[in-house]
Amino acid sequence: MGLWNSKKPKAKQARILLLGLDSAGKSTLLYKLKLDKDIVTIPTVGFNVEMIELAKGVSLTVWDIGGQEKMRSMWGLYCENTDGLVYVVDSTDTQRLADSRKEFEHILKNEYIKNVPVVLLANKQDVLGALSAEDTTRMFKVKQLCSDRNWYVKPCCAITGDGLMEGFQKLTGFVKSHMKSRGDTLPFFKQH
Repeated sequence: MGLWNSKKPKAKQARILLLGLDSAGKSTLLYKLKLDKDIVTIPTVGFNVEMIELAKGVSLTVWDIGGQEKMRSMWGLYCENTDGLVYVVDSTDTQRLADSRKEFEHILKNEYIKNVPVVLLANKQDVLGALSAEDTTRMFKVKQLCSDRNWYVKPCCAITGDGLMEGFQKLTGFVKSHMKSRGDTLPFFKQH
């Protein structure tokens, strides 16, 4: 039995931060991806952690951190050993887009996530008047702020699941490349 297990390739663990303001839809999209079900969520106080395997060879451990104002000041504490960032924007909440952009800019300055790939999800595309991916890219200055890393902006809907798989598959590809460029060779353990 030990021989069989030792030959089976183990998936590399990638730690992903899932951030965005409260009510952006982070937990809803996480559980849509994980369970492929509509789950009624309540505002996350603290964090949720789920493992998702979307591609062979990489398992994503997704840290969904609460987005309330008091939690945002703690986001930086979760950045160490992060392999990718998914930032979720409520693309219909015009009154808080500037706040969301400010938080996005702030987290990208964290030394622990320097150069890690970023996927920005423009959520709630099922609502009339939602900001497009192009407008989100421009408003969040993604080309400028993420010029030192791989990035991707994807419109999505956490409720229907539209765009989620594509966004996370893109992230998985970025993360594989990022881990390889750092020389990560040990599954489950990071080399730093």
